[in-house]
Amino acid sequence: MTAAQLAPEDHPWLADARLQTVLDALEADGGGARIVGGAIRNAVLGEPVGDIDIATTETPERAMALCAKAGLRSMPTGLAHGTVTVLATSSEGTKSFEVTTLRRDLLTDGRHAEVAFTDDWAQDAARRDFTMNALYCDRSGKVFDPLNGYQDLITKRIRFVGDPLARVREDYLRILRLFRFAARYGPQDIDEPSLSACVTERDGLDKLSAERIRQEWFRLIVGKWAVPVIEIMADTGILPYVIGQEISVDALSRLAETESFLRLAPDPLLRSFNLSSAHRTIVPWLRDHLRLTNAERDRLEQLVAAGRVTPGLREKERRAVLYRLGPETFRDAVLTTWCREPVAPDNAVWRELFSLADEWPIPTFPLRGNDLVELGIPPGPEIGLLLEALQDLWIASDFSEDKQALLSRIPALRRGT
Repeated sequence: MTAAQLAPEDHPWLADARLQTVLDALEADGGGARIVGGAIRNAVLGEPVGDIDIATTETPERAMALCAKAGLRSMPTGLAHGTVTVLATSSEGTKSFEVTTLRRDLLTDGRHAEVAFTDDWAQDAARRDFTMNALYCDRSGKVFDPLNGYQDLITKRIRFVGDPLARVREDYLRILRLFRFAARYGPQDIDEPSLSACVTERDGLDKLSAERIRQEWFRLIVGKWAVPVIEIMADTGILPYVIGQEISVDALSRLAETESFLRLAPDPLLRSFNLSSAHRTIVPWLRDHLRLTNAERDRLEQLVAAGRVTPGLREKERRAVLYRLGPETFRDAVLTTWCREPVAPDNAVWRELFSLADEWPIPTFPLRGNDLVELGIPPGPEIGLLLEALQDLWIASDFSEDKQALLSRIPALRRGT
């Protein structure tokens, strides 16, 4: 059925010459092509439209041939599932479009699917996850709604297509996708049978790769409604499959409020860390279960080593801690301590401490090994020990001693006095 009309004058992305060129190519030999999914979802809800996905009745090989004939470059990014990426260029630059052939699932195992191509739009819609994602529109903005998903979209009702248990068993990642959509649109209208299916099949999350879980989780935990959604995940026994057993939703909630107070972008890594109440053991868990990068792992290990950083530090001590930790770890440590303290998330004293990393220019230690060699100290372990001791003295002086003052301390240090 037709659900609505997106007026091109209200949706300039529809008139993008690059999009129209790709649609021209795909329809040049009588085939069908429509925009599908997220672009329509965003447009209907008045949100910015970024990536634009296209569904077509043409097979992937035919789609590539038609695009080549139109002078467009295409790449076979997922031929087994009917997906190619098409590049189109205009005066606005080059834009990529993911083009996927209509398909139906033949065999699924909870992680992967074998598909068959089709020219039936209803069959393609029936294999999609949520009704709000089973919307298509043509080049003029006419919206096609085979499964009555338009009403679900405008009410933000998150509902699986067809039988919820069947949808989840086809791909267990859909459990996290349901909660990710709820974190974006609000948990108040999660379809009850869909939620029940996720709870029933939560053991299936163990079958998923860490990479797939990470992708959904990092988008979920930064959503506008992440905290109430994660509370639902905790209450239904789903959250431990992602973040382990020791959970502190209160700390996450306070961190989210503090980020808002400081006007910080939500940080998925720091939020994940603080959702756990087991700081010293959570880093290996996150490393393995969310496939952290080396840089992410190092960041969390440095945060654990930093310990608590509070406004109880004197001004001189604050600068010393900031110097030793560096700005990123200092900020992480302040936020982590703050969200676990019985103080308001909009506390001005804590904000002052956090802001030190931006307001105090970290000085550079004025000595190098060569400075000591020039004094006749032979290269070797002693140089490193002296530099470390001199840096400690420099920090203790609140970074006030200059190069000459530090060099004058070397004789006493070498004598051990």
